[in-house]
Amino acid sequence: MSDYLFMLESHLNPDQNRVVEQIEEAARTAGVNLFLTGGAVRDMLGGFQVRDLDFVVEGNALAVAKRVAESSGAELASTDEHRRSAELIFPRGITAQIAMARSERYPRKPGGRSQVSPATIHEDLLGRDFSVNAIAISLTRASRGLLLDPGNGQADLAAKQLRTLNSSSFFDDPSRLLRMVRYRVRLDFGIDERTRQQYKLAREERLEKHIPPRVLNRELEAIASEAGFAAVVRALVEENLLSLFCPALAGSKVNLPGLTKLERLARLLPSTQLPPGSGFAPFLHVLAERLSPAEKTSLARTVEMNRADAQRWQKLPVRIKKLESELKSARLRKPSQIYEVASRMAEADLLFLLYRSPEKVVQQRIRNYLGRYLPLAQSVTVEEIRKAGIEPGTRKFEQARRELVNARLDGRVRKPAPPPVVPEPPRNHRFQRAPRGGA
Repeated sequence: MSDYLFMLESHLNPDQNRVVEQIEEAARTAGVNLFLTGGAVRDMLGGFQVRDLDFVVEGNALAVAKRVAESSGAELASTDEHRRSAELIFPRGITAQIAMARSERYPRKPGGRSQVSPATIHEDLLGRDFSVNAIAISLTRASRGLLLDPGNGQADLAAKQLRTLNSSSFFDDPSRLLRMVRYRVRLDFGIDERTRQQYKLAREERLEKHIPPRVLNRELEAIASEAGFAAVVRALVEENLLSLFCPALAGSKVNLPGLTKLERLARLLPSTQLPPGSGFAPFLHVLAERLSPAEKTSLARTVEMNRADAQRWQKLPVRIKKLESELKSARLRKPSQIYEVASRMAEADLLFLLYRSPEKVVQQRIRNYLGRYLPLAQSVTVEEIRKAGIEPGTRKFEQARRELVNARLDGRVRKPAPPPVVPEPPRNHRFQRAPRGGA
């Protein structure tokens, strides 16, 4: 195994490693070259948590994505016929994109629709936004573990800086102006001097005005999925870019205190990030909390928000009111009863209840659920239930697990004690080395 493969497996959790294996198998069956690219490789090499998995194939990416969905049970969330890419959502919320290795030719007007054609992985990487996103690891059997870095992104990772790969980067795709601010905040990186001058020139030419509405919507969703979304919004305000989403989002109309509070509460959630798209409605509600109804409508229209997202945003307070009533019910007397109600609620709804509910009992029950009941329930292992002769995958198993979880939550069954630690026998002092630098 190459050092890079070992590093990759060490940075991924078990569910992510399983997804990599499933996509490798699908690409191998389809007979196409497969590469892990973009943010996953950047975050691995930079020592950050790997959030999303981005794959590139030299061949038919959509066929590979469909094969993966059929064999793994993943949901084919969306497809982009223009760029020949697909988004997949796997069990337990793991997300992955599979895209065709491509080259793009941009028209002379900024932000225009590009002409896409199949390409090699090297051509694909050199056409990307920033050098740190243009690194790949081969997952093809003949070259598995080979690192590809034609743009010298590793040097920029070491220097902790963002650098564009060509002088027309912002002209070709003005949404990179927003992306640069978001990456700068998330990674805490500086900006290469040449890239800084390109950014300045792009802003003088007001290239940000050419970002298409659908791309604005995609960037707004990306901001909402950031762990530090409040800091990203603050940076966009400072750069006078937040008003692209709605002219009213400026000055005191931007609810930065509310976003900071929401971001702080999000750290109480067991997940490091909300499942894809689920945190968009709470983020939108707080972001637009100080806007008038007409200004909120303007925001939805500017980014061409789809009807489903708009309804989740607009109906969030009503839905939360019903959940609040369930959680403050006097009938919930035992921890197991509170766990049963709270575990049926989405993490995004629990987050918004923490932000919005004035009920102290609701606040305390959610905090108890996240901090005590959920970890205790997760401590129940398959082996504990197997000892009773019940195998996983049956209705009897699920019932037994539920009963054991409830018993442990209500204090009727204690968590098994860890095995005792046997101390090592003392070593002969004659063979002990003195501490470096003396005692």
